[in-house]
Amino acid sequence: MRVQPLAVLLALLPALSLAKPLTVCTESSPDGFDVVQYNSLVTTNASADVIFNTLVAYDEAARKVVPALAERWDVSADGLTYTFHLRPNVQFQRTDYFKPTRPLTADDVVFTFSRMLDDSNPWHKVAGPNGFPHAQSMGLVKLVKSVSKVDDDTVKFELNEPNATFASILTMGFASIYSAEYADALIKAGKQTDLNAKPIGTGPFVLRSYTKDAIIRYDVNPGYWGPKPKVDRLIYAITPDASVRAQKVKAGECDIALSPKPHDVAEAKNDKSLKVVETPAFMTAFVALNTQKKPLDNDKVRQALNLAFDRTTYLKTVFENTATPAANPYPPNTWSYDKSIAAYPYDPAKAKQLLADAGLPNGFATTIWVRPNGSVLNPNPKAGAELLQADLAKIGVKAEVKVIEWGELIKEAKLGQHDLLFMGWAGDNGDPDNYLSPLFTCNAVKSGINFARYCDAQLDKLIAQGRASADQAVRAKAYEAAQKIIHDEALWIPLGYPTAASITRANVSGYRVSPFGRLNFATVSVQ
Repeated sequence: MRVQPLAVLLALLPALSLAKPLTVCTESSPDGFDVVQYNSLVTTNASADVIFNTLVAYDEAARKVVPALAERWDVSADGLTYTFHLRPNVQFQRTDYFKPTRPLTADDVVFTFSRMLDDSNPWHKVAGPNGFPHAQSMGLVKLVKSVSKVDDDTVKFELNEPNATFASILTMGFASIYSAEYADALIKAGKQTDLNAKPIGTGPFVLRSYTKDAIIRYDVNPGYWGPKPKVDRLIYAITPDASVRAQKVKAGECDIALSPKPHDVAEAKNDKSLKVVETPAFMTAFVALNTQKKPLDNDKVRQALNLAFDRTTYLKTVFENTATPAANPYPPNTWSYDKSIAAYPYDPAKAKQLLADAGLPNGFATTIWVRPNGSVLNPNPKAGAELLQADLAKIGVKAEVKVIEWGELIKEAKLGQHDLLFMGWAGDNGDPDNYLSPLFTCNAVKSGINFARYCDAQLDKLIAQGRASADQAVRAKAYEAAQKIIHDEALWIPLGYPTAASITRANVSGYRVSPFGRLNFATVSVQ
């Protein structure tokens, strides 16, 4: 046996060593892994962003829709027919509970959308009380006339009316493509709930195990059709406390800490063992006012609550001035943003007068719902809720703060059980409709995502006009009018447009923070 010199052995080490696992400290547990049923970003991040793929994706740098499972697509001259040509030989994941016998075909795409849109599909009834919230709030039931298989590699969508946002909608997590073969096997076995607990997708990572409120483990998908991930495993360490997430990344227990507090971001910038990755977010933090609850059904009362809240102090305390004040539903770097609309000023005297005009000179009692743990859209939930509570008390409104676990809060809020609700929204792409359709239409009241529970024919008409036109100037005019109604009716207390940030170890490379809150770990490596 020949002994190798030490220098030669050291030179061989990089080639011989395996890729390292990537551990990410996340904020909370997902609802499960069936992203079609749920709308929370936490669930999207745990399922759509790692396990699944969509027909098309949104390229954040180029700001356009690009191929994914579909390598190309055609749109008819009248805008009513979209034909997608599937990437050949894309394999579904193999696990100990499912062994696919064929690659992705048009049958899987047809099943995926039939499940959401066709009430005769046996899977249509296998959903929670809100059904399929995104499909409903985006109006797909009315929009999509049919989804049909042309051949194994080609699928055709026929629409009832032109829709300028249709391709962008298909980049959203809920449009992830599912295996029809796996779904059939679950139906035959009577194990429909396994679709949420044991997912099968085409994405870069395969779910290995999940312990609620503790940890999610993923393996790299060896049959992934795209570039192979640069890590050998992915771990989500569920860590609700933002400060603890920051401590863990500093101690090397996590490679990436999501949604850190602004204070921890500032400290990390001075620590050579850490890096801060950040970007202006396509997100809005707000308090939704439930217009179906008295006296919040009165626009004067909703305007009074807006005037009563000192948002300057709120942004300084909760966001440490890392968010800009909000006036409209979506951020000002979005086309069609109406700059003429100003946020409600802090004016307690005028707020009290409006309450008196509404027949409530002595105020009223209400509740403020808030999540227990921090996120990009609410770094310090308890402090923010207490600030609002104190300001409302000054105008005679007695508000009880209710801290509710995230999963339960979302579930109950979709059913309209809340009064005032601290909430936030992250758009999936740069289109204004990504805010307006899911948050302010009548369809979105039915699906539960319209947390203001406001259904108005004129507002619906304006949003529909914006979707229907391919002319951005026409769309912008409709959306500007929609923003005015939303502002004048005071459906929200708009809070701020945050900065999205993560803290990583210095030896992590290839990680970018998405302005839409989405996660992509396929290009991340740990040295």
